Amino acid sequence: MNLDLPRSSNLVKSLPLAHRRFLSRRHQTLLLILLCLACLVGVLAGSGQTALANQTNLSERNQAPSWVHPFGTDWLGRDMLARTWAGLSLSLRVGFLAALFSSLIGLLIGLTAATLGGKVDVFFSWWIDVFLSLPHMVVLILLAFVSGGGLMGVVISVALTHWPSLARVIRAEVYQIRSTDYVQISAKFGHSPFWIARHHILPHVWPQFLVGLILLFPHAILHEAGITFIGIGLSPHQPAIGIILAESMRHLSTGYWWLAALPGAALLAMVKIFDVLGENVRALLDPRTAQE
Repeated sequence: MNLDLPRSSNLVKSLPLAHRRFLSRRHQTLLLILLCLACLVGVLAGSGQTALANQTNLSERNQAPSWVHPFGTDWLGRDMLARTWAGLSLSLRVGFLAALFSSLIGLLIGLTAATLGGKVDVFFSWWIDVFLSLPHMVVLILLAFVSGGGLMGVVISVALTHWPSLARVIRAEVYQIRSTDYVQISAKFGHSPFWIARHHILPHVWPQFLVGLILLFPHAILHEAGITFIGIGLSPHQPAIGIILAESMRHLSTGYWWLAALPGAALLAMVKIFDVLGENVRALLDPRTAQE
């Protein structure tokens, strides 16, 4: 007698549509929680790796990846796994601050421009177009140099260059909300534009703000590593990913491939994690995809 059980995919398809949607949303939420916990653990653990990352041991220098040193050691015998971990932790902190400030700037400008309209909208729209038309890396370098470099210089330069895209998205969303009936009725009742923005518009643009914040995160991390790589960002004594990659370039020709390949792969993996995180948050918050 044939007792073949149906495949798991067939079992899922046999469930009612509402149950399948619930399972999809539950899996996405679980993935978001796991990614957030992993990032939090990585930041906390990486912060305690700074001393080990700078610890030298000339008797173990230039060792290839092994069980003792999974990422190998550099020309001073420093453990590359500890340096990469500490560098990623630093990049996460810098990226979060820069993405948060940049998202707040984009939210404020987009909300103000669309709420007040008229010459205010023209003024902010002009600034958005100016920032989007300028070479991104050149503006980053100039702002980092003017702000004096260092940790705050990197945060300021990245924050002041990543807000235009989010501001444009929020501006378009606010214009769409302003055309709804309840906003028009609220204006006829005598409510001021700022009252309407606070009570009717702001709650509707929070999903765009949250998704924009998460999606700005990997861009901020990559640009922090980029300006640090060319020597304008953080101090050379800090185990940042950009500094690690810049120092490793001088030793690639001697065959020490792990000095740049493994930290670079770790950076790309972290950026991909936040890209997946942003896409899942967008799928959960977007009414058109949340039910799929």
